[in-house]
Amino acid sequence: MNHPSDPRDYLVLGAGAIGGTLAHHLAAAGHPVTLVDTDAEHIAAIRRNGITLTRRDGERHSVPVAHALTPDEADAAGITARRVLLATKGHHTRTAMTWLAPHLVEDGFVVSCQNGDNEPVIAEVIGRHRVVGAFVNLFADVVGPGVIRDGGSAAFVIGELDGTLSKRVSQTVTDLRAWGPVRQTGNVTGYLWAKHGFAEMLTTTALVDAPMAHTIDRHRGVMTAVAREVNRIAAAEGHRLERFDAYDPAAFTDRADPATTRAALDRLVAWLTTMPKDRSGVWRDIAVRGRRSEVHLDLERHIRRAETHGLPVPLLRRLDQMLTELETGQRTFADVNVVELGQAAGTPAAADQR
Repeated sequence: MNHPSDPRDYLVLGAGAIGGTLAHHLAAAGHPVTLVDTDAEHIAAIRRNGITLTRRDGERHSVPVAHALTPDEADAAGITARRVLLATKGHHTRTAMTWLAPHLVEDGFVVSCQNGDNEPVIAEVIGRHRVVGAFVNLFADVVGPGVIRDGGSAAFVIGELDGTLSKRVSQTVTDLRAWGPVRQTGNVTGYLWAKHGFAEMLTTTALVDAPMAHTIDRHRGVMTAVAREVNRIAAAEGHRLERFDAYDPAAFTDRADPATTRAALDRLVAWLTTMPKDRSGVWRDIAVRGRRSEVHLDLERHIRRAETHGLPVPLLRRLDQMLTELETGQRTFADVNVVELGQAAGTPAAADQR
């Protein structure tokens, strides 16, 4: 079914917002793509119509993929894979890798195109030498079976976990430039940890049914404090944070002066305002799809790491609880949630970073 000897082949495991978008562009560029996803309706639609990308201007473009299969169908077909883009939700990583392991050829590798810090979990299943790290700041949403809404391009950086530059990474980067400005890095962990601070800002916006840019601008004090809690953990673990898109992690550290932070927030808010996707994936998980968000996995990891270093993280703890309350119907989306989050940690919730 799949031919791992073909250097253009990709198996994309997880056909959601990230995986579906990347599969669309790889297939459009002529790469044989096998998509595997547990959503049988989504897979059936892709088999019938290809994978469809829609844009804000109403443009729709559908591209057929070589194979679209559920895991059971892939098992029956006996697929094998050398180059895998893993794009499942973070909390499904171990299950996905356990399934993938027997399908991965000896010199095969997996690029973790996910949200969150999942590379260690992948390494536990298939070995660290077969894992490639990736920082993906891709804005997109699944809006129907077989249909992905493009949310605008942003940073995408790929690198070996040990910081070396490799042929397999450079080739993957070249191929994924069919999507946009993908780059190779020798510090992928620095990008991933920088994204954690930014991501938890966006997670905080999920407490409100309003555009991300608006909520960050309105609650600058809380957003700054949330990012600082994450960045203190990164500093304690010895990571060198990397700037990306309109987000500058150095502006959200304890050493940053207020003027630097204000300017960084101005840039971030202005950039988010231009993005077609105006609400976070966490908000969409809860409000639209009615499911528990994968973000709890990262929040819980942050909290455990903070405990290891003796760092207080009251905002991250309370944010985790508040999201659960939203998911279980004990709380509704409201601006006052961010105010409450700030008060719980003794942080001003007003726009005090102007």
